[in-house]
Amino acid sequence: MIDLNLLKEEDRLVISRINEKGRAWIVGGWVRDSLSGLMPTELDLATTLTPRDVQAIFPRSIMTGEKFGTTIVRIDDSEKASYQCEVTTLRADGGYGDGRRPDNVVFGQEIEADLARRDFTINAMAVDDSGRLIDPFGGLDDLREGLLRTVGSAEERIGEDGLRVLRAFRFMGAEGGGIRKMDGSLITAISSNLRMLESVSKERIWAELGKILSGKNALEIVESMKESGVLGVILGGIVANTDVVFSSNKLVNLALIYSNQQLNASELSTILSENLRLSNKEAGTVSFLHGLREIEIDHSLESIRRFCAVNDTNVRIEILDYLSGIGKDLTKFQESLVSISSTRFDNRCLIDGNSLSEITGLKPGRRLGRLKDWLHTIQVQRGITNREEVISSLEEIDWRESDYERWPVLSWP
Repeated sequence: MIDLNLLKEEDRLVISRINEKGRAWIVGGWVRDSLSGLMPTELDLATTLTPRDVQAIFPRSIMTGEKFGTTIVRIDDSEKASYQCEVTTLRADGGYGDGRRPDNVVFGQEIEADLARRDFTINAMAVDDSGRLIDPFGGLDDLREGLLRTVGSAEERIGEDGLRVLRAFRFMGAEGGGIRKMDGSLITAISSNLRMLESVSKERIWAELGKILSGKNALEIVESMKESGVLGVILGGIVANTDVVFSSNKLVNLALIYSNQQLNASELSTILSENLRLSNKEAGTVSFLHGLREIEIDHSLESIRRFCAVNDTNVRIEILDYLSGIGKDLTKFQESLVSISSTRFDNRCLIDGNSLSEITGLKPGRRLGRLKDWLHTIQVQRGITNREEVISSLEEIDWRESDYERWPVLSWP
């Protein structure tokens, strides 16, 4: 029996309302987590009701895949407006002609038939409203033994949907830590179906790879992906660098994978867009980190001040994780960073454009803006903490006649 006290109040409400019209079972990660002794988070339900039936009960719900029976349930209660869970109609899948999704779906009434279409035994378990576990394929035993095994024929399951190749590696990572072992037939099926990944959309591949890269034991899983040939297929044939130390950040870890490639930022950004369909922001982050792989670490206080002024907290963490991940010695840098953090230091420019215009007589425009940038650079490099000292530095620089396009700009490194 499963302890249903782990359910949130909103979860109980949804299950109860669905059971008034049909039947509902808990499936997916909630079941795995609870059986693993972890606190379950997101709830997924399987039901005898159709998406339209579900939406009639919860009018604010969104039918994200009516053909496949999927509805995102949202509760009407304004106090619970942010709550949502995924509810999917029991179904049996037809063939997978395109190697991505079933050609046709037949809605059903039997939970056992629905579980039979799922990919891995640890995902083919359900819990009813009394807490009874329904486990027709031995998922609980596999969960306890740390074994990843398909429901039925591995060749058939993996051959249905190319994304299951990546899902297999994602589920290698156990919820509480550690690595699950793939059974032999699954390993063979992955090897014989590598080319199916070419039919999977780049967006779906990045979504799965991102989950792998941000999960526990990511590096060990990525090493297995490299050995199996999977990584080479999805990354366009590159030989990934696994002689690194991963963080918990998927973008940092992706940059670490590419850290042995002699590519400039533009080239890497293009590759990331073509192979994984990263957003411009994501590709920019990975490319920026990649560009730091050969820098010489400057431990001076001036460099540390610029590092803090140019990069917000999250970016600083990404940079430090990347540099330490490729083996850079950051001991002195971090000591200096602690020293800076313990002093009063304002990264903001202490003089605004209007005041600077009044002091210098410059009209608003490019020259005034660049002068403000120059003063900000001086402020940061020297650790200036008062406005008057920033203004007095005007006497030290040639801002009246020199070419403003050559003036310093605050940057790091």
